[in-house]
Amino acid sequence: MKDLVYKELKLALHPAAIIFLCLSSMLMIPSYPYFIIFFYTCLGVFFICMSGRENKDIYFTMLLPVQKREIVGARFLLVALIELLQFAAAVPFAFLHNAAYPGPNAAGMNVNVAFFGFAFLLLGLFNLVFFTKYYKDPNKVGTPFLLGCIAFAAGMLLVEACMHALPFAAAYLNAQGTQNLPHQLAALACGAALWALFTMAAYRRSVKRFEAFDL
Repeated sequence: MKDLVYKELKLALHPAAIIFLCLSSMLMIPSYPYFIIFFYTCLGVFFICMSGRENKDIYFTMLLPVQKREIVGARFLLVALIELLQFAAAVPFAFLHNAAYPGPNAAGMNVNVAFFGFAFLLLGLFNLVFFTKYYKDPNKVGTPFLLGCIAFAAGMLLVEACMHALPFAAAYLNAQGTQNLPHQLAALACGAALWALFTMAAYRRSVKRFEAFDL
């Protein structure tokens, strides 16, 4: 597994996925739907899988003395690393954003602790939908990505609607800065837990589908 992860980092990682980490700086755009930043994370995952298809990455990896579940596991570790790095890159800009723009976000959810919890949730939904469909046939990347984007967009719209339609969410989860921090921390913990749960479920289902796939 260690060698497969190293292969993913050296050969499978698409440059766009690294470049998109810099888009965490979009948090400095005033009044913007900031969840879009994490859509680019999903797009980076798509580029990784698409370039792997074009370069016959899975075919050549299957020639190695490794199990299919190890191939899937290495890819999931790479994706989890990219997603966590996106959060790590975004946190400093979140502090800068709140220092520069003390007012509410007119175009979406405020940049606070709960925001990152919901971003975890959206990435978990994408992982579950995209990879479950992708590993049914790794030669088809477009349809899984489209379905993953639909899940991400639907989740984003639902979260944004709740922030404005539900008084509790508007007061406690969409608070500015560190206001109502206990509620925001709870949202972050729940979001991170759901991300881990959805990603693990996606891994298990992907392993079953990939093992049934005949190259």
